[in-house]
Amino acid sequence: MSTEQVSTESAVYWDPYDPRFWSDPYPTYRRLREEAPLYYNEKHDFYAVTRFADVERGLPDWKTFSSARGGILELIKSGIEIPPGTLIFEDPTIHDVHRRLLARVFTPRRISALEPKVRDFCVKTLDPLVGEKSFDLIEAVAIEMPMRVIGMLLGIPEADQVAIRDAADESLRTEAGGQMDFKGGAVMSNEMFRDYIEWRANNPSDDLMTELLNAEFEDEDGTRRTLTHDEVLTYITVVAGAGNETTGRLIGWTASLLAQNPEQRRELVADPSLIPGAIEEVLRYEPPGPSIARYVTKDTEFHGQTVPEGAAMLFIVAAANRDENRYPDPDRFDIRREMPQQLTFGLGPHYCLGAALARLEGRVATEEILKRFPEWDVDWDNVKLAQTSTVRGWETLPLVVN
Repeated sequence: MSTEQVSTESAVYWDPYDPRFWSDPYPTYRRLREEAPLYYNEKHDFYAVTRFADVERGLPDWKTFSSARGGILELIKSGIEIPPGTLIFEDPTIHDVHRRLLARVFTPRRISALEPKVRDFCVKTLDPLVGEKSFDLIEAVAIEMPMRVIGMLLGIPEADQVAIRDAADESLRTEAGGQMDFKGGAVMSNEMFRDYIEWRANNPSDDLMTELLNAEFEDEDGTRRTLTHDEVLTYITVVAGAGNETTGRLIGWTASLLAQNPEQRRELVADPSLIPGAIEEVLRYEPPGPSIARYVTKDTEFHGQTVPEGAAMLFIVAAANRDENRYPDPDRFDIRREMPQQLTFGLGPHYCLGAALARLEGRVATEEILKRFPEWDVDWDNVKLAQTSTVRGWETLPLVVN
């Protein structure tokens, strides 16, 4: 796409780092789908696609759209070397080796076994709030629950989980309009986990960390071995970082959307079996992770125009999830929507391994909130919306209980 085409005053403009677009990016996304289905941003030198069909085509095509240089725009542009074993930033075949290993310990059985613990956390957190006129849902539940669940998975003592959460969040945080600084690879590894790994190696338990330390696998060169402690550290950093902020944002979006759609909230109170479908609609309507970045390995075409080898490409799943060619009336929130697929968890080799866990947390939190608080409003004058390079959602969401 020529830069002239996107630089004129009449042409649509979009910038992922510009706070003006954060509160409601969807009108701009609609214009991008209609006017610039292949969009080029000259200022930050990246391409973007917004239509469902284009995202559906591109994300699984790892040979053309590589994860090996990262899945975040700044990471791709930084050119830093990704540590080996960072499976979200790898391509097949080595990615498949590492993903199979994590999939063996991230099993449906292990996820379902967490449900009573997740529910118990919600009960203990929400019961003291009954009778309160107002409380911040993000502070009370959305910040805390994902951290606790990751801690349960990994075997991190409860007393240390807050420090782990804060370290993971800080690595993802940016100032308004700012970009992540990847120099030195600081966000690629969380040294706080190292002591736990060393301790768990000598004190095994029924947790993901122990299984990662002991799981045997066949490496890409055919060698049977276990992971090194450094490799386990990388895996655990990925699991802790990927599952923390995004799931918290899902809970916040669920509460705000149900406040804006009280009739649908009453349907969920009357029939909790509708909650899983409602969570899918929240994920479609307000995905916590709005876009996925890839490095372009060879010249490729979209809409008759060439994206050159070496470019950075953003697949804007938040725009594709509202593509009118895929979803009828896509800007309407509908908990009963028939939805064979939404793109929030990605597609292809990098489909989110934690999708089932995020759905579990979202469902259980919603069930327990609705049991205690069937009616609420949001104090919209005091909300705070935050966006980083990877996550968009409520940082403060005061609920006023009716």
